[in-house]
Amino acid sequence: MLYRALLGIDLAAAAVALFFFLWGLSDGTALYAPGAWFLLLGGIGAIIGGGIALHRSGRTGLASAVLSVLAIPAVGFVVFFGLLIILNPRWN
Repeated sequence: MLYRALLGIDLAAAAVALFFFLWGLSDGTALYAPGAWFLLLGGIGAIIGGGIALHRSGRTGLASAVLSVLAIPAVGFVVFFGLLIILNPRWN
């Protein structure tokens, strides 16, 4: 159950990263730093691929640990911006 939740969060984070990459390709801004995009998308792919490979080999606990490397910051990002929207803080 935990593995599937973490995998779903990671796939959503990968979809967001891929969306911004494709958006950057459409307007040409992603071409300014192709190495950074390669590392970012490659790292996300390695985390997801490694988690799936570990799960298939029967190491679900280790797969969950690998997937949590991306899922925990993604959830923190969503919670942070959700709180910003709900609380509407003053920044001055």
